[in-house]
Amino acid sequence: MEDNMILKIDGITKLFPGVCALDEVSFEIRRGTVHALIGENGAGKSTLIKILAGIYTPEKGRLVLNGEEKHFARPSDARAAGISVVHQEIKLAETLTVAENIFLGQLLYTRMGLVNWKEMYRIAGEMIENLGMDIPVDMPVERLTVAKKQIVEICKAINMDSKILIMDEPSATLTEKELKVLFEIVRKLRSEGYTIIYISHRLDEIFDLADAVTILRDGKHIRTMPITEVTREKLINLMVGREMGNEYPKEINPIGETILEVSHLSTRNLLKDISLSVKKGEVLGISGLVGAGRTELARAILGIDRIENGEILYKGKKVHWNTFRKAIDNGVGLVPEDRKIQGLVQIFSVKENICMVAADKVIQKGLVSNKKKEQYGRAYIDMLNIAVPGTDTEVQYLSGGNQQKVVIAKWLMQDSELLFLDEPTRGIDVGAKVEIYKLINDLVKKGKTIIMISSEMPELLGMCDRIVVMHEGRKMGELSREEASQEKIMAMCV
Repeated sequence: MEDNMILKIDGITKLFPGVCALDEVSFEIRRGTVHALIGENGAGKSTLIKILAGIYTPEKGRLVLNGEEKHFARPSDARAAGISVVHQEIKLAETLTVAENIFLGQLLYTRMGLVNWKEMYRIAGEMIENLGMDIPVDMPVERLTVAKKQIVEICKAINMDSKILIMDEPSATLTEKELKVLFEIVRKLRSEGYTIIYISHRLDEIFDLADAVTILRDGKHIRTMPITEVTREKLINLMVGREMGNEYPKEINPIGETILEVSHLSTRNLLKDISLSVKKGEVLGISGLVGAGRTELARAILGIDRIENGEILYKGKKVHWNTFRKAIDNGVGLVPEDRKIQGLVQIFSVKENICMVAADKVIQKGLVSNKKKEQYGRAYIDMLNIAVPGTDTEVQYLSGGNQQKVVIAKWLMQDSELLFLDEPTRGIDVGAKVEIYKLINDLVKKGKTIIMISSEMPELLGMCDRIVVMHEGRKMGELSREEASQEKIMAMCV
């Protein structure tokens, strides 16, 4: 291997029952670079990461690290070889301090055989300072923001003497300010000789950070190239295998009468005097930085969180939904921010998840009809083009985009008239995003109403008829589709 090649992935194949997750994937990664790994949900990225991390063992192929062939039977083998993963879901001991987490599993000892806490705290402080951050090393991790927890994960990896850091969707839950800090850290690590494998669905990040990019599609290696040799449009086409056209295929539809009106709504801890309305057939966007109160607003309206003041009119009548079930029974639904925990039961089948809310439709003579569950499951799989082997497949085995379709399907089965979509495309590839947007178009054509909460301003600008902007629990203003721009929204957000 050439001196500047740190990792060669050579003919890696991984099989699961009925699925070839990776099909003879081969490419090389250069030392001291940021190498982006992209592809649609189900392309094989996660499987490849798990092979590099020693979680999965491939059926065929080899890994060549620094010129030596490696075989990882367990995660500790990969870590010992210098490969660490900074996971999207933070994997730290929440009740331990920053320093304790950094040295977890590799404590330092004095000559007397005692744990050398003083030295560990000193080294941890130097590591964090070297990254340009100010995080107290004696603070419990549970008190840190997500962004700072990621930095602790990075320090932990560096402390393991890792030379290859795999960052899996590190920006998914970060604010713009936190994202800039992350980018600075990634660039600093690259300048110090670390190699970063960076996975993200946000293509703008790829162009900002990466030196090279590898595209996977349907378990196959499609292309590896310098980032300077590819455009955004070309990257999308390579990912999805077809011309995508418009990323935001918004269709303008007739808008009817007001279906929901919120007046002077307040909650005890965050929301303050919020008034807004949404009309039948409209897509209303809710924008704001993390902590603005967007999700809390949805939860208050839906009866999940208690309202202290204000009133809600639904279809012209005053309502007080003190439980989410009452909102559901009135034709209102929620696709939650965290689909894996709040939107789905991972070990249940696709058809069981789809039928979960409208369970009364699959009951005959007081008993659940498996035949009806199968019929409804199959109908919505076909309607939403959910890529799944069968209705009995557990949703935990579906890609993020297909899981999101299952969540939406259960509310379609319930025939919800007003649907809250909270971060509807988070962690979803560009091809699946367009399918979700087209589904939104179909819903509003049928007279449904959508309230879309999103951290992605291009998504709001591309798909919404109006945008309400929030900051620290207050409504800062609203903009029509014609008025809205990223600059105007950001000016209201801060």
